Amino acid sequence: MLPTREQALVWAQEQLKGGESPKLDSEIILAHGLGCSRASLIAWPEQPLSVDHWQGFQKAIKRRQLGEPVAYIIGEQGFWTLTLKTNPSTLIPRPETELLVEQVLSMTWPEHNKLLDLGTGTGAIGLALASENPRWQIMGVDLNPAAVDLATQNAQLNNITNIRFEQGSWAENLESGWDCIVSNPPYIDPKDAHIKQGDLRFEPLSALVAEDAGLADIKTIAKQAWPLLNKNGWLLFEHGYNQGVQVREILLASGFDAVQTKLDYGQRERITFGQKPT
Repeated sequence: MLPTREQALVWAQEQLKGGESPKLDSEIILAHGLGCSRASLIAWPEQPLSVDHWQGFQKAIKRRQLGEPVAYIIGEQGFWTLTLKTNPSTLIPRPETELLVEQVLSMTWPEHNKLLDLGTGTGAIGLALASENPRWQIMGVDLNPAAVDLATQNAQLNNITNIRFEQGSWAENLESGWDCIVSNPPYIDPKDAHIKQGDLRFEPLSALVAEDAGLADIKTIAKQAWPLLNKNGWLLFEHGYNQGVQVREILLASGFDAVQTKLDYGQRERITFGQKPT
């Protein structure tokens, strides 16, 4: 006998017991499989699942039981106001990265702001900013061609046309004339034990870790960004909660002024930025 929606969720939560969010994960996975909202699961709990839906749900829950991120299981993740496709070629967009978007939006820019998103991954940062500012001209760059393809798909999925994506190594060989450069680069120390735990085990290592205690790519970007920025242009980074001091030092050593750091919702240093002087 096939289970109802409610019975399927009870079973799934038992399978995921001990995880971070068994109820939420179960509801997201089932709602995605059924093509409905989580609210409808609650509104019509007595509806039985079809054979295909029940089998698919069981397989998905087994994947989650092994630690695979929900965003990879269902192939999408919400970010800002957007729904983005995800796959194991890129990092999964995270809520704290929305702080970088918020910081950029809080600043004063030219009407036709030219913005560069380095290490774009799914395109999350650039797409969020492009969606809020249709007159901005935005380019996302990623070394991984699979990420460039995915970000391009996400632009099409969300009907965002004022952004383009290219393959490249950070800002290498790019033209100058940018008003803003943003990046959420790899910043985890390769020796950090967390990369072998939880969801991080399934995400691409190259998008997570950087040499020099996680600071190598930040140093490279700061150096490359300087000649590409217009005078009064800004460079903004997301970084590790314990890297604020070092990132401020990197920006100051690279010649940036007005260097400052913003805290995340856990009151940890998360976003650091500086301005190229006139």
